[in-house]
Parts: sequence; structure tokens; C-alpha cells
Amino acid sequence: MAAIDTIKTDHLIGMEVGSSTIVRELARGGMAVIFIAYQRTLKRRIALKVLPKSLITPSASDLFQREAESAAVLYHPNIIPVYEVGETDAFLYFSMQLVEGESLLHVMKTARKNILPSKRTLPVKTALKTGLQILDALDYAHSEGIVHRDIKPGNILMEKRSGRPIVLDFGVAKVLKEDVKTRRVIQGTPIYMSPEQIVGRNVDGRSDMYAFGVTMSQLLVPSLPFPKVKGPVELMREKVKRKEGIFTRPLSALNPQLDERFDAMIQKAMAYDPEDRYASCGELKEEMAAYLSGF
Repeated sequence: MAAIDTIKTDHLIGMEVGSSTIVRELARGGMAVIFIAYQRTLKRRIALKVLPKSLITPSASDLFQREAESAAVLYHPNIIPVYEVGETDAFLYFSMQLVEGESLLHVMKTARKNILPSKRTLPVKTALKTGLQILDALDYAHSEGIVHRDIKPGNILMEKRSGRPIVLDFGVAKVLKEDVKTRRVIQGTPIYMSPEQIVGRNVDGRSDMYAFGVTMSQLLVPSLPFPKVKGPVELMREKVKRKEGIFTRPLSALNPQLDERFDAMIQKAMAYDPEDRYASCGELKEEMAAYLSGF
């Protein structure tokens, strides 16, 4: 299979896709190319995400259609609105709101480069306020029966004007590469995947909660306290094996502004067994809000 970096897109500029015309390429990542497009029907600029069929399994088209259409019914201030879903002979696509801003991953990486060690993580209050909004979005989506499956900083956009986090790609994470050895579809990103997700069990909103716990931790410590492994495959094996939890040190040992109560909150959100986690992202949100109010 080809890699997203090798996909040529020059011939797509000016192409009419659904109700939109492709204007220019905006970004690439994972398995998709994002374009700025002009929606002719409503005369506005939008974002158009294209997934080349060469990067996904042949059976993924129908799955993509169902998942993306389900996500399109979500209406929440912290979830990107999906406008249109479809496919051509060469690619699957969906259009969405064009938001000016940077990903939470970019924000995090920028902080890491600060000359002052104490500034290389997000301020705790900023991270918590951002986290509360993400949890609200997840809780709402789960109440509508939709699980994201790939929550991570790269799938969260920080809007430039308001600073609000906006979750991207609901319903898309299920359409991914197939593991040739196991014939199993890999859904998610290893660092953020829950143990049940790794072994291919059915997942629910508590798997998103696990990924959220990893994301929050990443914002608040210079480096995640994972066991020393050689790569993502070994990390996934460790996650399945270590029933006591994947972190080797409490987060408060890496960030003096955190405490044991925060450690316990993240540990519960990232418990090995989903039954040991919070019952919902809404419940975790309540506890995090209480923690923030007393911070």
C-alpha cells in the first residue's frame, strides 16, 4: 500500500466533489489529505478531508459511509460539524467546518520547546479547562451511541479566536488499515489505545476515556512514564500484560503542581479493566471539575 506522503493531489485542484470545489491542499496526516474547498451551494469555504482508497481495505467504503453519516448528526460546540459524506472511484471524503487554529498536538509540541523547563507543559488550569470541554463532547457523543476510537492531541483542534478545543474525526477511526498478519482492522493509535482496544474486543465510551487519560497526562508531564520499550508494538504488549496500569511512576512525581488526587483520577480513567473506570465521561468530568475548583 502507498503512504499518504506519496499520494499526488495536484490533479484534484479544481475538481468538483459533491457540492464543493477543491481549492488547495491544507494539510496531511495519518491516512488523509485535507483541502480547503468552496461549497457552491452555500457559498462558503469549508474543509474537505479525503481518504485515498489505496490506503484502506476494500471493504472500508461502506463502513466509512455508515460511520461518517452517524457522526454527521452530532451537534456540540466542541465537535467539528460534518456537512457531507461521499466517495469517488479513487477516494472517500467528508466535508466539515473550516476552523482557524492549531491542533492540541502542535500546542503541546510548542510548549515542549520552551527554554524554561517549568514551561514545557501546559499550565494545569489551562489543561483542566480544556479537558473538561473534551469530556463534555465525548459524553454527548457516547450518549448518541458513537465512540471515537482515536482520541489524541492530533485529533483535537484548538480554535484560534476562542481557544476552545474541537474534537475531529468522529466515526472515521474505524476505517483504518488491516493488519495483514492477523487480518484484524487496527483502530486507534498505540500510545492512546486501551487494552481492550488492542486485543480487538468491542469498545464503548470507556475506551475513549482511557485515551483521554493518556492525552491529559501528556499535556501535564514532560514525558509519559511508560515502561522502557523499543516501539509501539512492544508498548501494546505491555498494556495488555500490565494489569496494574501502564504508567511506571505517578504523574505528581513528574509535575510538582499535581497531587495524589489527580494521580488517582487519571489512574481510574486509565484502569486496565473498563469496569474499574468511571461509568462515563460525564462522571469523570464532574470529578475533574471539582478538582479544578479546589486547585
